[in-house]
This record gives sequence, structure tokens and C-alpha cells, in this order.
Amino acid sequence: MWNINRTYLPDFESTFERLYDKQAMLSKNRPLSNSALSKIKEALSVEWTYNSNSIEGNTLSLQETQMVLQDGITIRGKSLREHFEAKNHEKAINYLYSIINEDYNLRSIDILSLHGYVLRTIEDDFAGRIRNGGVRISGANFVPPNANKVSDLLDELVNFINTNPLGMNDIELATIFHHKFVWIHPFFDGNGRTVRLAMNLLLMKKGFPPAIILKNDRKKYYEALNQANNGNYQKLILLMCQAQERTLNIYLNALPDNEEEYDTISNIVSEPSSPYGQEYISLLARQGKIDAYKEGRNWLTTKKAIDNYIENRQRKRLL
Repeated sequence: MWNINRTYLPDFESTFERLYDKQAMLSKNRPLSNSALSKIKEALSVEWTYNSNSIEGNTLSLQETQMVLQDGITIRGKSLREHFEAKNHEKAINYLYSIINEDYNLRSIDILSLHGYVLRTIEDDFAGRIRNGGVRISGANFVPPNANKVSDLLDELVNFINTNPLGMNDIELATIFHHKFVWIHPFFDGNGRTVRLAMNLLLMKKGFPPAIILKNDRKKYYEALNQANNGNYQKLILLMCQAQERTLNIYLNALPDNEEEYDTISNIVSEPSSPYGQEYISLLARQGKIDAYKEGRNWLTTKKAIDNYIENRQRKRLL
């Protein structure tokens, strides 16, 4: 049932290695100062809530989401549901942080609890309850399984994740879980927000920060899920790696002895000493071939990351 075609592995070896190096560096420097950690968690909670809700059609801006969550302000012209979606997602994040630890194993009951937070006061009849009827997903290239199979399929998926019979790394495992959960589509509503919360239970127990899929990548995200339905995980793995790299960099940039200087690609290639063009470096960033992450619509990287890629490429040519 859960056989996975891992033909993507050769293309991501260096990316996985880079992400694990960063995770090790972050773990080595823990615990972060309480003030730094509190500020990062607060900012990421707002970003996580804004991006995940926006992917599902919520129209609150990032600033408006922050005002709702941190100041309790009601935004004129925005629906009551959109306000509830923001507050509910924040509560779901707080629940996630309350249960996560290095010994944590994924449980179906925790997934139901996260879903319960997501839909509380919005769809109380469905909150935290597995669907008992059929669903169809607009724009998707598949039909979710019959409702009678959902409970068993969800339990099978949780067992697959906890036993990891294929020996996948943590980022792979979270990606496969993400896709299979969406395919099962265990709830009438709130599946996307719930899975983007639940996948981070898998990553955070291993010392990674939460991976946040950005609203600007919404189209790319849905295309990647559709490709995964056909057994091609290349784009979904890439998107997950990029999301993970971004939050790893946010945490690492907060370390007092951090020397990495990330800048927009346009600024880096505009330096007189740069022999590389913006289009080429941007392509490397989008393909996950260099240490880079996205802020808004801009890609940020370092001159060191570009030089390392070129150097490694030249070394391989000589072998």
C-alpha cells in the first residue's frame, strides 16, 4: 500500500546533507536564549498561520493576521470565519508545541486534536471527526478513497511513519506523510491546514524547526501534490527542502556567532567581482542546488554558497 518510488534520491543527496548539517549546528547551539527563541517562535507562528490559511483562501494579510493574533483586533471587511481561522490555527500550533518531544511518536488522536483546533467554532459538527461521506477535490487529479476505508488508512499511515520500513530520512518521511494524508483526505474540511501542522510533528521531534509552505508557492505546491499522486515526488521533496531550509536559516541567523550573510541574488550578482548572472543563480536556487531561501518573491543566498556549488561542480568534472 505504501510502496514509494524513491528515484528522487540521487538529486537530493547534497541538499539533505546540507540540511542535516544545519540541523546539527542548531542542535549544538541549543538552548537558544529565551528572548531570541520567544521572538522567533512568535514571528513564525504568525507566518505559519498566515501562509497556511492563505493557501486555503483566507484573505487576511500577514500584517492583519499579526494584528488579530497579537493585538486581538477585528479587521474591518474580513469575515468572522477568517478571524476564527487565524485564532484557531494559533491554538493548534500551541497544542503542537505542548506535545512534541524527542520521544514523541505520531498518533491518530493527535491528528484529530489538531483538526479539532483548526475547525473549532467554524464547523463544530466536523471538528476532530473523520469524514463519513465521499469528497471531491477541485483541481486534483484523483478521487479520495471511500469513507469506509479512511479510518484504517489513516492508522496504516501512522504505523508506516512510526516504523519507517523504508529507512527514509526525516524530511522524506514528512513529505511522504504529507502527500499520503492529502490523498486519504480524512476530513470533510481542514485537511490542508491539519497536514501542514501534523507533518511538523515529525520534523520537530528530530530537532528541525517547522517547515512553512509559503502562500506564494501555492500553485507550485498543488502541482507538486498532483505529481506525487502519479508517483513522482521530485517537486514535493524540493518544496519541502526549501521550506525547511528557510526556517533553519531563520534560527541559525539568530545565533550570536553566525557569520553567514544572506542577501538577495540580484544584490550578490551586481557586485563587480561576481562572474555569475542573476538568471543562472536564481535557477540554482529554485532547483535547490545551492543554499538559498525565499522571502516573499525574492531568493536570498550567500556568495559562499554560490562559490561552493561552482567548486564542487568543477571537482566532479575532474573525477
